[in-house]
Amino acid sequence: MLVVIDRFEGRFAVCEGEDGRMINIEKERIPDSAREGDVLSFNGETITIDEEETKRRRERILKLAEDVWE
Repeated sequence: MLVVIDRFEGRFAVCEGEDGRMINIEKERIPDSAREGDVLSFNGETITIDEEETKRRRERILKLAEDVWE
């Protein structure tokens, strides 16, 4: 399962799931380096940052923004 960090609120990372639903994940469960926009991957009880998917999504968003301003 993949989720994207939308924002941080208190002790939670508020994340959007692939189905569009929002879920709260305790900050202590995610890597310290995680930030808004990062894609998190679940492997059993372990949560990691999916660097490749995060990069792909950021590049796609930048391209969309460039297209809007052209």
